[in-house]
Amino acid sequence: MYRRVRRSGAGEETWTDWVVARDTLFADHPQSPVENREAFAGLPYYDYDSSWRTTGHFTPVDDQEAILDHSGEGSTRFLTIGTVAFELSGHNCRLEVLWLDAYGGGIFLPFRDASNDDATYGGGRYLLDTVKGADLGHEGDRIILDFNYAYHPSCVHSNSWSCPLAPPANRLELVVAAGERLAT
Repeated sequence: MYRRVRRSGAGEETWTDWVVARDTLFADHPQSPVENREAFAGLPYYDYDSSWRTTGHFTPVDDQEAILDHSGEGSTRFLTIGTVAFELSGHNCRLEVLWLDAYGGGIFLPFRDASNDDATYGGGRYLLDTVKGADLGHEGDRIILDFNYAYHPSCVHSNSWSCPLAPPANRLELVVAAGERLAT
């Protein structure tokens, strides 16, 4: 899904294709977290807004263990491998970039923002998850960050899932009115 997005480039048309593909996946995939598929009419999203797309400067750090608590039982071991600094909606922001220290590994970038517990899930959303192919690419040490593609973890859709929560260090003080939101 994200590889197709990366090839198609930025813009609302590409994002709309991604939303349709994601809704189809949630409606049809045998491991979908949607419990009542007959009533499923698609995931709710903020309207596409190009101002939520930016690039961030990646700065590597010496690997540091990061254990992320889950929404339910358990935790997952990650390594903090760097930070990404960027400007978003007039705010200077910084998030820790994590590496999944299991399976095949992969970059993971969860975040929380001022919309949590109101318009979005309190445990945060995911922006990059390369294990699932969810990244938009990079240019040298510049990482493409498009918050229009921010999405909730599967535990939002089913209590049978237990998902890693965004760590306190990955809290943005602004409302990120982009990406997946809670149903109103």
